Amino acid sequence: MENRILADAHNLKKLVREAEALADESIIAMARLKQAMLAARQNPAIEVHTGQRALVRLTEAESYALSMSTNLLRVHDELSKVARVHAGGDEGIPTVVPPAAVELQPARREAAGEQVIA
Repeated sequence: MENRILADAHNLKKLVREAEALADESIIAMARLKQAMLAARQNPAIEVHTGQRALVRLTEAESYALSMSTNLLRVHDELSKVARVHAGGDEGIPTVVPPAAVELQPARREAAGEQVIA
């Protein structure tokens, strides 16, 4: 049974890191897209407002991607807590996630239905 727990723990560790890397890659891809969009509209033949709505939409997508990345970090933190309880024999260094890294920002907390007191 102990071998199964360790195998599961290693698999989960690998898959969480893979998911986190993919989230980061999507954020990087959107940053490149935004840079290209802004560079393209600097063409003197293009009006300055061209693509503004697309930029707003992309910025929203970036915000959601960052939120997804934060939630994956929360998953990582929770799995680390489970690992400390159920895979205590693992010699690896546990993941320590500072509480501030997984806190919801006030705007996101309001969107999630939480009351925010300033």
